[in-house]
Amino acid sequence: MRGWWERHRTTVLIGAGTLAALLVAVLLGTGNRTSASHDPDNPGGTGAQAVARVLADQGVDVEVARSAAELEDAEVDAGTTVLVTSPDNLGRSTARRLLAHAGAATVVVAGPGPGAVAALGVDVEGATAVPDSPRSAGCTEGGLEVLSGLAVDVDLATAWPTTAGCFGGPDGWWLASADDGLLLLGAPGILENDQVLRADNATAALRLLGGDDRLVWYVPDLADLSGDDGVSLRSLVPPWLLPAVWLCGLTMVAVAWWRGRRLGRLATEPLPVTVRALETTHARGRLYRDAADREHAVHALRQHTRTTAAAHLGLPPQDTDALVRDVAHAVGRPAHEVAALLDDTAPPPRSDDELIRLATALAELDREVRAT
Repeated sequence: MRGWWERHRTTVLIGAGTLAALLVAVLLGTGNRTSASHDPDNPGGTGAQAVARVLADQGVDVEVARSAAELEDAEVDAGTTVLVTSPDNLGRSTARRLLAHAGAATVVVAGPGPGAVAALGVDVEGATAVPDSPRSAGCTEGGLEVLSGLAVDVDLATAWPTTAGCFGGPDGWWLASADDGLLLLGAPGILENDQVLRADNATAALRLLGGDDRLVWYVPDLADLSGDDGVSLRSLVPPWLLPAVWLCGLTMVAVAWWRGRRLGRLATEPLPVTVRALETTHARGRLYRDAADREHAVHALRQHTRTTAAAHLGLPPQDTDALVRDVAHAVGRPAHEVAALLDDTAPPPRSDDELIRLATALAELDREVRAT
C-alpha cells in the first residue's frame, strides 16, 4: 500500500484538488449569488451588493429586474431611478423597451460599451483610460447638484464628451448627460464592493441612486434579444468561460510539473567502456576539420602550449605577456616570434596548411621549453 501511494501520490492530489475546485464552484453557483459585475446580488469585489443593501437600509425601495418583462412589470414613474448594469446585454429592441417604459424616470447606465451606447441611440464616442488621480464633480447638469463637492477615484473610467455632466476632464465626463433623463456612468467602480470606500465613491453612489424613493435595478438578459439585435462580442461570451480557461491553464501547469519530476533528478553514471584520450583527440580534431573552425582549433593548441609552458616555468598561464617574455628568454627566441605562436590576438591561419605549420611550430616550441 505504501508503495502504491508513493507512485500515485501526485495523481491523487491533483484529482482531489480538481474535485475540490469543482465542488466550490458548484456551491458558489447556487442561490441568488452571481459573478456579474455591478450586480446587486454579487458579494465579490466587482459586485455592488454593499451599495444595494445600504440604499435599502436608508429607506430606498430597491427592486431588481432581471429581464425586460420584469422591468415592464415594475412600477416606474417620475419619482423612480432606473439603474442599468451589465448594459452590454442590451440590444436595440431591449434598449427601446427600456427607454419607453422609463418615461420621465432618470435612467443611469453603468459602464456601457460602444454597442450599448449605440443601442440607446446616443451618438457619442467614449475614451477609456486608467485615471492617475481622483476627479472632482464640477457638475454642469442641473439635476446633479447633490454631487457637488465630491470626488471619485476608480481603477478604470470612460469619459464621454457630451455637453453636460459631472466629474469632467479634458477627455469628457465620467457621468455624462446623454439625453433628457439619460445618464452614462463611465466610472462604475463607485458601485463596486472593493472600490466603494475610496475617496467619496460611496457618497456619490448613494446620492446618485438614492435621490428618489424608488430604485429599479435592471440587469438585462440576453434571452430578451430579438433576431436583429446588435450585441457586443463580450456579451456573447458565457460567464463561466474565463474561470474555465484559468482552471485548464492551472491544470496544464500542474501536469507539466508532475511529468517533469516523475523521473527524479538527473544522475551521472560512468560510461560502460573506456575511451582512450587519443581517440577523443582525433574525434575532436575531425569535428574541427569538418566545421572548418581553424580559429577554435588554434585557440585550443595555443592554450595547451601556454598551460604546459607556464607549468614548466612556474608562471601563471593567465598573464600572456609575462609568459611570452619568459618563454622567449628561456628558449633564446625573439619575443615577437614567441608572441605570434602563443598570443590569441595573433592572426589565425587562413588554410589547413598554415594550421599544420602553426601546430608543428607550437609542438617544437613546447619541446624547447621542456628542454630548458
